[in-house]
Amino acid sequence: MEVILKQDVPHLGHKDDIVTVKNGYGANYLIPQGYAMLATASAKKVHAENMKQRAHKEAKIRDEATALAAKLEGINVKVLTKVSSTGKVFGSVNNIQVADALAQKGFDIDRRNITILGGSDNVKEIGAYEAEIKLHREIKVKINFEVEGE
Repeated sequence: MEVILKQDVPHLGHKDDIVTVKNGYGANYLIPQGYAMLATASAKKVHAENMKQRAHKEAKIRDEATALAAKLEGINVKVLTKVSSTGKVFGSVNNIQVADALAQKGFDIDRRNITILGGSDNVKEIGAYEAEIKLHREIKVKINFEVEGE
């Protein structure tokens, strides 16, 4: 059974992909939940026209994300927080503080698109760390940030 995805489905595909699934999965889960619609001949024609119109907008968004990635490449951000005398951070530093530090530098990045690399999403000690920012489906950029005491 071929279906057109209406939204991203993990381990299956992204929005507007035409995918082949087993009949039961499509008819009993994807279509009733509103995740997909049946890929009939007329639905494929409408889908193709929509994709043609959307391609121009998508290219513009991708170009903007690429330009922002070029600006972010190699940037160093300092996150100031309260620290004990031994170098431990009171609480933790997470993607919200990194997003705030980027906003102070003039970059408006949604905190949900920032992932702190290194195994944990929270930083509990001062030092240098790395974060990955997802700007677009295919465009990701890594930045360095440093946690310092106030």
